[in-house]
Amino acid sequence: MRYICLIYNSADTDGRLTADETDELIKAHFAFDEELRRDGFMIHSDALEMPDRASVLRVRNNELSATDGPYVETKEHLAGFYVIEAPGIETATEIAGRIPSARYGAVELRPVRTLTLPN
Repeated sequence: MRYICLIYNSADTDGRLTADETDELIKAHFAFDEELRRDGFMIHSDALEMPDRASVLRVRNNELSATDGPYVETKEHLAGFYVIEAPGIETATEIAGRIPSARYGAVELRPVRTLTLPN
């Protein structure tokens, strides 16, 4: 089964980590990525730019509107994600619990829903 691991960081995480701590975190993610690839669990992972680089898009009455930056009041932001393949929730939970950024923020683990076209 496929799972997504959504990594949430506190809004001030990037500002409170030292350059050395940031470097170590990045190295830990690269090593973790390689471990997941080697063990056959990795589908994809990426870090996301900071929320001030985001755009919010909406279509209403066939009109597209876009606003810059996040406008949801929150103390955490989506910082990155992993898409993994695991035989069950127990294995997926164990994998998600080892994501290096979980030490600084939170990881939301969610099964991916496979949609099919209706007849």
